[in-house]
Amino acid sequence: MGQYYIAIILADKGTDPRKEYIRTYVSPRSYGGGSKLMEHSYIDTTFMNVIESLICPLGMFYKSRLVWAGDYAKEEAGCDSSNLYSLSDSSENYNKEYTSKLYELTYYRYILNHTQKLYVDKDKCIVNHRGYNIHPLPLLTSEGNSKGGGDYSGKNVHLCGSWARDTVSMETSIPDSYNELVCDFSEY
Repeated sequence: MGQYYIAIILADKGTDPRKEYIRTYVSPRSYGGGSKLMEHSYIDTTFMNVIESLICPLGMFYKSRLVWAGDYAKEEAGCDSSNLYSLSDSSENYNKEYTSKLYELTYYRYILNHTQKLYVDKDKCIVNHRGYNIHPLPLLTSEGNSKGGGDYSGKNVHLCGSWARDTVSMETSIPDSYNELVCDFSEY
């Protein structure tokens, strides 16, 4: 069976490391994308443009902790059979018009991970066999990948989830102290 995902913006870590606070979440279905990871994880789709606009310098959630939460991901500590996906509700809670206008202002080439001091250059993402560029952000921040149909299983699958819950942003330039992560995701 297929695993469904939503993008979740988390609050900064509090004093109790066992607790997470969801600031907002966005479903790919709200923007015409499929819910399975590899149905919406492509550069320059409406859904990915919305997510980028949320974490860009002009976005409401600039430099925020991000996770692509799967419904098969492991349970949260202290929650009986609940993971981040199930802890969010089913309402669609984001203003499409606002985020679309934000994205039109600037092209954000770099995905920065401020927690690990890494960056990914979107312009280096390779084109897959269907002519699409896989967007690294959903794969890098995914929780639950490889547990359901529609998950990513291609090249560099070991990187999936390695940025989950880290502080990320979209940028037009790279800080000097950051190192490049070349993840070149491609499906077989």
